[in-house]
Amino acid sequence: MSIFAGFGAVPSNFTVPMLNGRPDFELADALKKVSPQAQAKAQTTATDFEAMFLNSMFSQMTSGLKGEGPFGDTPGTGVWRSMLTEQYSKSFAQAGGVGISSEVYRTLILQQARQANQIKGDI
Repeated sequence: MSIFAGFGAVPSNFTVPMLNGRPDFELADALKKVSPQAQAKAQTTATDFEAMFLNSMFSQMTSGLKGEGPFGDTPGTGVWRSMLTEQYSKSFAQAGGVGISSEVYRTLILQQARQANQIKGDI
């Protein structure tokens, strides 16, 4: 049974973002007030933020590792490891990450929608 049962005709292309398994009507309303360009920029910003967070986390996770393995314990190992953790973090974030970007995206969109309402109210 649809969550919209009893509401009459609902367009077939009508979608509502989900938050913790429930429809997020607040975000759906905010998305109507924010331009598609701003939405795309917010999504990119949120994904980049998650990648930065994951990079910090991975860097801390690998900071105690010594040079055992195929690269030995050379001065270049630290540089190589930092580049590797950066690429890991970008890959994780692009693949959906750990859920930080969706919350950051939601917050950015809600803030932009509030600002649009304030500007509209000032006119």
